[in-house]
Amino acid sequence: MSPTALPSAENVFTWPVRVYWEDTDAGGIVFYANYLKYFERARTEWLRALGIAQSALQQTQGCIFVVSDVQLKYLRSARLDDQLLVTAQPLEMGRSSFTLRQEASLLTADNPDANAAPVLCRATVRIGCVNSQTHKPTRIPGTVLDVLNASAR
Repeated sequence: MSPTALPSAENVFTWPVRVYWEDTDAGGIVFYANYLKYFERARTEWLRALGIAQSALQQTQGCIFVVSDVQLKYLRSARLDDQLLVTAQPLEMGRSSFTLRQEASLLTADNPDANAAPVLCRATVRIGCVNSQTHKPTRIPGTVLDVLNASAR
């Protein structure tokens, strides 16, 4: 069974992030790998907002979500104290994996509108479901898949 392409929905989850000193390099610019952390936080909070706690998923269903592929495009730099808005939007759902589009955008006092905020980094992230004991691919539990599919509509 192949993944199901989802409509380009307006259903985009957003999560605010502030850039702290620890996120930056010596020049006060966000270290490139930290965007992956921001995206991870937004994905985790997206799942939590859907009622999917990853710790419970592991304990009750015996599976965990792992990143199997990520593609990033860096467009502009974020700096110390910047307020970012990080998104997670489902692109496609499969039986054992799903793909999200994620963006980190810059919010400013001059431009507080999230829809018009300049995008700093864009990613496509594929998440696989694996057995928590064997770490081999497994199907996403049906109840979880139902929730994920419903959130993408």
